[in-house]
Amino acid sequence: MTEILKRGVPGLKSVKDLPVVQDAPPPGGFPSIRIERRLPSTGPTGVAIFAGLAAIMGYGFYQLNERRNEKRFEADEILTVRRAVQPVLQAEWDLRYLEHLKKEREEEARIMKNVPGWKVGESTSRHRWLPPLESWDKRPLI
Repeated sequence: MTEILKRGVPGLKSVKDLPVVQDAPPPGGFPSIRIERRLPSTGPTGVAIFAGLAAIMGYGFYQLNERRNEKRFEADEILTVRRAVQPVLQAEWDLRYLEHLKKEREEEARIMKNVPGWKVGESTSRHRWLPPLESWDKRPLI
């Protein structure tokens, strides 16, 4: 029960003198109260986003694997070509070395022609000198 206090009413000496007014719903009832949460559905759902990202990542991993296979095939092809060409390149390097050695000995003979007892091409040290061993895979393929 709700009691309404009316100000300015003469002779109000007690609470018991107040009129009793009972609350009641308006005619037709109160309007319904919306208690559920209604958010507009904007954008894809979480499952759709997850599926999309999983598909993108799967495609990315597929492409990565394909590129790795291509690079492996290309590297194997280059190695095969180098192995096939290596004897020819080694022969060219050997010919260049022999030409260089011949020019050096001719220069040595020209410079040391007036030195008695000098033998061209003979080593002046007790150690045996060997030409540097160059790895075929470090040389440029020209």
